[in-house]
Amino acid sequence: MELRDIEIFLTLAEELHFTRTAERLHVTQARVSQAIKKQERRIGAALFERNNRLVALTPIGKRLFDDIQPMYRGLCEGMDRARLAARGRTGVLRVGSIAVNLHDFRELFDAFAQDHPECEVQLRHVDFGDPFAQLRAGDIDVQIVWLPVREPDLTVGPVIYTEPIVLAVGASHPLATRDSVCYEDLADVTVMGGARPDYWREILVPLRTPSGRLIRIGPSVSNFQEMIPILVTGEAVSPVHAQAARYYARPDIAYVPISDAPPGRWGLIWRTGSETELVRSFANAAHRLDSVE
Repeated sequence: MELRDIEIFLTLAEELHFTRTAERLHVTQARVSQAIKKQERRIGAALFERNNRLVALTPIGKRLFDDIQPMYRGLCEGMDRARLAARGRTGVLRVGSIAVNLHDFRELFDAFAQDHPECEVQLRHVDFGDPFAQLRAGDIDVQIVWLPVREPDLTVGPVIYTEPIVLAVGASHPLATRDSVCYEDLADVTVMGGARPDYWREILVPLRTPSGRLIRIGPSVSNFQEMIPILVTGEAVSPVHAQAARYYARPDIAYVPISDAPPGRWGLIWRTGSETELVRSFANAAHRLDSVE
């Protein structure tokens, strides 16, 4: 079995969606289907149940995933260690982030690099639709995420960034020309959902206005790219962190201040049972910068 075919199988087992698997691996959907059929012929059994509505692992597919996923991860980690050694590096810290304003964290990355010149920092994007999956799976070591986080298996570190919350709306939406809005205004529109867990989503999108009026929750999305067409057509609006106005500036989207929104806070989190010296050092660098400010 070719290594690429193994990667396709493992990715489809995680995504359970042929199109998303193809997009994630930058191959055609036909290539994904071809690889899975080839593996099923070789094994002599179906690995996935699939129809027009869903894709699911069969019991044999689940067993194969459990057997080869740790070996594939070990192979990738071995190759990574070899590449690092070739560049004179001996360690790696994988940092995940939902935030897109990574340039604002450059001082933190530079401070960590000064403490650990032998360590390479690798950055990974995390969708807000499933914000803790990569951290819990061990694919990343520490994560930049908006607060609060109330997960018993995750440690919450220092706050590293604060910013206003604004309302993203289509440029032709009636609220787009306002100097500001308030949470009471959200009772008159449909607001996007999708962020998980619920306590986290409610920081940006409460279920009711301050006076108790119900806020209608509309389409669910897992990242900002999915939000764009819904905003542009005026189907729904969404409170977002102000960084979106800089990194997703578009002529068809307006960002309006929310006058009564609390500031958005970003901090570090990591798996409590997997805290390493590098993770502690990264958090300490953030603490030092906060104390200086």
